[in-house]
Amino acid sequence: MLKSTHPAALAALVRKRWLIASTLSLAMIVIYFTFMGLLAFNKPILAAIVAPGISVALIVGPLIIVSSVALCALYVIWANKVYDPAIRALQD
Repeated sequence: MLKSTHPAALAALVRKRWLIASTLSLAMIVIYFTFMGLLAFNKPILAAIVAPGISVALIVGPLIIVSSVALCALYVIWANKVYDPAIRALQD
């Protein structure tokens, strides 16, 4: 149970977590909707051939999935190194 003697520290930690989560979510939204925008409004860019049988879309599509995993990993690393220890410190 968190002690009520640290409300300012807890509020600061909650704000920081919200900022990190919002930033990473916004990054994913920008990545995804940029791809969707290109797909809807500028197909020739995605259709450009990079190598025989490989278009830009075949490279960028999987990169979107990889970017979502990377952003999730960033959050987990931050939570394990910063957030969880700070919560534990507030519990003591």
